[in-house]
Amino acid sequence: MQNDKEKFKNDFKKRLYAFTLRLIEFLDALPNDNVSRRIGDQLLRSGTSIIGNYVEGQSASSKKDFTNYFNTSLKSTNESKLWFALLRDSKRASREDVQWFLDELEEYSKIFGSSILTLKGRK
Repeated sequence: MQNDKEKFKNDFKKRLYAFTLRLIEFLDALPNDNVSRRIGDQLLRSGTSIIGNYVEGQSASSKKDFTNYFNTSLKSTNESKLWFALLRDSKRASREDVQWFLDELEEYSKIFGSSILTLKGRK
């Protein structure tokens, strides 16, 4: 049976994967105008980078390397919040659609931030 730490890591990875699939569906449904495409491209990069760096971090060769991947995931999480807010506030996406993503990203920020502090011995 998995210990709690391993279970959390596995569940979190599945959660990030589900987020990424939902992000792709969301982006496919955006209006086909120039601004939506540009912001959507940025959001696709930052949003998929979250899980990409998380997965890379799992096979890091050192604690410092592992921490760097988590830092990059945190930065991508925060960047994604900006793109979602711009889509919402420019009325290219509904508040309801965007809010789920913003709530999820806020939780990811807390998880990555807490993990980074623990890794750096500050928690």
